[in-house]
Amino acid sequence: MDYEVFLVSRMREDFVHGADAREAVISGVGHNARVVTAAAVIMFAVFGGFVFMPDPMDLMIGFALAIGVLIDAFVVRMALVPAVMHLLGRAAWYLPRPVDRALPDLDIEGERLNSHIPVQRQDAELVKT
Repeated sequence: MDYEVFLVSRMREDFVHGADAREAVISGVGHNARVVTAAAVIMFAVFGGFVFMPDPMDLMIGFALAIGVLIDAFVVRMALVPAVMHLLGRAAWYLPRPVDRALPDLDIEGERLNSHIPVQRQDAELVKT
């Protein structure tokens, strides 16, 4: 689940700040691929260490968990989830109105920050920098 939080929260942040769905997916994977890879390799090494235990049950559990972590991190989280997010496009971020009303508005991504700045002033600041 941690992999998912890293990847999708960055995708959502970019999408909320104006990137289209494709750009958000590319940015999310690009910025977080190293973190996900490092975490998966560490977990693989820890579970892989159980393969050297004398008890056959520990060996089987360690092997299964190590392979499971690799499949989950690289196949599911780094390939399938971004592919599905790209295919769904804007629909991946759709929230039905009843659910939107029931959930608190936390604005974690800072979506409302840009809505208070007039468009002309924002463009003028971009030209100055």
